[in-house]
Amino acid sequence: MDSATFSITSYYSPHFNNNNNKLTSPNHTTGLRLPLFKPVNFDIHPSSPPISISTNPRSTFSCSAVTVTPVTSANSKLQTLAAEFNSVSEPIDRVKRLIQYASQLPQLDESLRVPANRVMGCTAQVWLDVRMDSDGTMRFLADSDSEITKGFCSCLISVLDGATPEEVLGMKTEDLGDLNVAGLHGTKVDSRVNTWHNVLVSMQKRTKALVAEREGKPVGEVFPSLVITAEDIGAKGSFAEAQARFLFPDDAKVQELASLLKDRQVGIVAHFYMDPEVQGVLTSAQKLWPHIHISDSLVMADSAVSMAKAGCKFIAVLGVDFMSENVRAILDQAGFPEVGVYRMSDEQIGCSLADAASSPAYTSYLSEASNSSPSLHVVYINTSLETKAHAHELVPTITCTSSNVVQTILQAFAEVPNLNVWYGPDSYMGANIVELFQQMTFMTDEEIAKIHPEHTRNSINSLLPRLHYFQDGTCIVHHLFGHEVVEKIKDMYCDAFLTAHFEVPGEMFSLAMEAKRRGMGVVGSTQNILDFIKSRVQEALDRNVDDHLQFVLGTESGMVTSIVAAVRQLLCSSESSSRTGKISVEIVFPVSSDSVTRVSQKSDDGLNVSVIPGVASGEGCSLHGGCASCPYMKMNSLTSLLKVLTSLPLGKDGLTRYEAGRFSLLTPKGKLIADVGCEPILHMRHYQATKKLPEKLVYQMLGAAKC
Repeated sequence: MDSATFSITSYYSPHFNNNNNKLTSPNHTTGLRLPLFKPVNFDIHPSSPPISISTNPRSTFSCSAVTVTPVTSANSKLQTLAAEFNSVSEPIDRVKRLIQYASQLPQLDESLRVPANRVMGCTAQVWLDVRMDSDGTMRFLADSDSEITKGFCSCLISVLDGATPEEVLGMKTEDLGDLNVAGLHGTKVDSRVNTWHNVLVSMQKRTKALVAEREGKPVGEVFPSLVITAEDIGAKGSFAEAQARFLFPDDAKVQELASLLKDRQVGIVAHFYMDPEVQGVLTSAQKLWPHIHISDSLVMADSAVSMAKAGCKFIAVLGVDFMSENVRAILDQAGFPEVGVYRMSDEQIGCSLADAASSPAYTSYLSEASNSSPSLHVVYINTSLETKAHAHELVPTITCTSSNVVQTILQAFAEVPNLNVWYGPDSYMGANIVELFQQMTFMTDEEIAKIHPEHTRNSINSLLPRLHYFQDGTCIVHHLFGHEVVEKIKDMYCDAFLTAHFEVPGEMFSLAMEAKRRGMGVVGSTQNILDFIKSRVQEALDRNVDDHLQFVLGTESGMVTSIVAAVRQLLCSSESSSRTGKISVEIVFPVSSDSVTRVSQKSDDGLNVSVIPGVASGEGCSLHGGCASCPYMKMNSLTSLLKVLTSLPLGKDGLTRYEAGRFSLLTPKGKLIADVGCEPILHMRHYQATKKLPEKLVYQMLGAAKC
């Protein structure tokens, strides 16, 4: 028999282990030699034509007179790998097996250890290089500064290296759960399992890009973004440039505002979604006047009470009308009826959710709720005081926020197991809550107990038929995060950190929940989003290595001012300045073509043309236009704020239309709207303080007393 001739060119040099004729990597020094690839059976036939076998992203393995068993599919390789790990019963032995796989991973060339190849969201540093062979198969190289993470990468490459793009893109993160590595316990190990998932997602993103390049398809237009470093803020796109300009307001405006606030003894409570120009000035003025607070709607009234206690005679509310109503009512409840509360417009500052809750359809919804007993109405705090009052007289009511709604509902069912819960008015949030509970039915009782200690799979299954939500209420801003935006995020930002408000449509919610499961996302309130970004930036600082963090902002774009301020504070802190690692943070603004506003104007040649307005001011849409932006919130202008301040206190008679409403009207049962409307808010505060529903509310739910 003639001898076979082998010609090998490789990024690293594989060789045969003389004991079993399996290809192994020679660059390991310790540990068990594991096969990098499924064993190949060689049957030498001199008359056979040469066959080329690809064994590595950078290698060709040419041999003459060789026949080879068919190439194993990625799915089969994954099943084989899963069987291998499932055969190892002890967690510590699975760790050892991962380390053995790590020893087989070729050392990555230093030229590939660049920021562009970093995988985001990993506790350890992970570099990934992805290329496509001339025959269209995918080739992967990876490395990490953590042995366990390197083991994860080695396992993934053993499955997907040499696979078709369809196989790579068809693998789901949940498929990796069968590997049983998640059976290891502890936060550090869980984060490394998340790394496994994040590397797969990054492989898939880069595979999509290479497929598009191969097919000659154009790369999609990126979303606008701001890039924040300790030294600078960069902007990509005109919309982002407009946002960036407002982050550094004119010192004269800041001094003027701070002086007026101090002279008139005025406190300011503003929402995160405020106009970026106003927020920029307010953020800078905070250093000169402490009674300025920017937050979500939950704590605006609490902050106003604190300012009143500190001596402020007036409170300026920068938000929509239900926020100023709540501030007025809570100040009255707290014993500060003499403190003036002012809105920032002489026109109504509406809200699509608040309007939905005051509609006849919502009244009908509550009438249906009142016919079932026991019942609880969980109403979103983003509704008017009048809505809360009228609702509470029909059905026992507690307010909620996007950050506490899930726990509120779970606690209510825990205390009254046969309860009917009626949530409203946000239809997307209601559907997302139902979806979340449905997902919980697939969890173990131990996993559910971590969310709420008094619930199990049985109790979650029993509450689902008793949970109702209003079907016709949406936030006009969060409505924009639909199919178009979601598909673009999947294609171009699937490996980024994903943030989403609980009010987004189901597609965006599901995408963010998937990211959350692998440590790359958050779903909740504006404060939850801010806290998530801050925590990830702090983790990057603690690692003290060069890193780039990219966050997709799945909520109103005005929130970016507070995000930038918080991130800059972390990056520029004295402790951070002593670190050697360079961190950059990119905030991406998703764009929907539904938010494009076109106006017609005549061009120089007399033709009517459509233009996207406000590129300079950040309105419109696209890379050179705006994104999710609430038109109601933008009614709170800096001009209006200065007008109110300069009129106080002597000219306040001219500010009648700016005053927050104080309800002197009565409910159908003859009680003050302000008193009855505040009670659901007080119920929520009691729950937040004690983690129990107030006895009075439970009494009302059981029908023993009526409001």
